[in-house]
Amino acid sequence: MKERSGRRLLWLDLVKLSQLLRPRSSLVRVHYFTAPVLDDPAAASRQGRYQAALLARNPGLIDITQGRYQKKERTCRACGASWIHYEEKETDVSIATALVADAASRGTDSALIISADSDLSPAVRTARTLNTAMFMAAAFPPMRYSAELSKLMPASFKIGMSKLTGAQLPRTVLDSASGRSYRRPAKWN
Repeated sequence: MKERSGRRLLWLDLVKLSQLLRPRSSLVRVHYFTAPVLDDPAAASRQGRYQAALLARNPGLIDITQGRYQKKERTCRACGASWIHYEEKETDVSIATALVADAASRGTDSALIISADSDLSPAVRTARTLNTAMFMAAAFPPMRYSAELSKLMPASFKIGMSKLTGAQLPRTVLDSASGRSYRRPAKWN
């Protein structure tokens, strides 16, 4: 999304997006997999505010699973310059584990996977084996596609911009339980 639209769509209500993408389905839970930002306190603060707003807006409907970033030093072979590269770790494994667990427990009869990461293919195959009645669909974010995931599932589609713009959180989200409010970061306007 950031590549396609910059930061303007980052204040995304994942529950509302899921409901827009599968309007005839009854939503049980949204699993959101991410990793905390490293070495940028302002970005980490924005990320924390976003996650708190998601939880406040959708109590009991969203779980946030944190992976991690690993720092790796990279070196240019041509000029010898080095820099730090951040690699997200554990996210795809966490998604795969949750999908297989949901299929095995039969806690849901369908799953919408918002990803184009073909590393999830073994988990999709395993989930389909464990629960042959479970419907699965892949929803590909803007500028992303996986032929392998598309081939493995009975349905797949690209998420249109209208769905993303229609699923934005309100500018300010009030947490009725704590009385706190979370305002969309100015940098995301």
